[in-house]
Amino acid sequence: MSTDRTTLNKDYFDDVYTDNVDPFRLSDNWYEDRKYSLTLAALPNARYRRALEPGCSIGILTERLAGRCDALVSTDIVASALETARARVGSPNVEFREWSLTDPWDEVAGDGLFDLIVLSEVGYYLGRRDLSAALDNAVSHLEPGGTLLAVHWRHLVADYPLTGDQVHSTLGATVGLVRVGGYVDEDVILEVFAASTQRPDSVARIEGLV
Repeated sequence: MSTDRTTLNKDYFDDVYTDNVDPFRLSDNWYEDRKYSLTLAALPNARYRRALEPGCSIGILTERLAGRCDALVSTDIVASALETARARVGSPNVEFREWSLTDPWDEVAGDGLFDLIVLSEVGYYLGRRDLSAALDNAVSHLEPGGTLLAVHWRHLVADYPLTGDQVHSTLGATVGLVRVGGYVDEDVILEVFAASTQRPDSVARIEGLV
């Protein structure tokens, strides 16, 4: 696979959603339902103050994340997908924005930081340079000790600049992130990182169980 493929643009995704409100079948298969359950279960904190979910699509994961977050900013670059997500998610603590990982981060972060960023099936849409820049931005917009969770499909998709494994290899090399756990099988890779220079205490240690 070429190492210099560019980030997929808005026109690509607008075409994907033409005449199909759910082109990735996020709402009607067990694979996605199971993946969302794994995602929520892997979050080390019971609750988060302020979270960012880039590439929210039609809001299936958004709806679940909203129950764990005091405030959630969910974004996409497809206007029709955002309309569907808004109609699905009735939580007042969710803000929907038209934004991508390559856009200026102050548009979604403002003057504050996030304590959770969820990169669910979005990293492989970016070229290598854009992904590295986005991850550096993510680190700089995470509060110390904040959580970054990434989950991606592992099989090759011809249109995508990167594979899921390549995305996670870049994540593992990103300065300022420490891996704290994860799950992998033939289809999906899920990893949890902390914005830290050293591995934080485990959930059990924080809860005083060990």
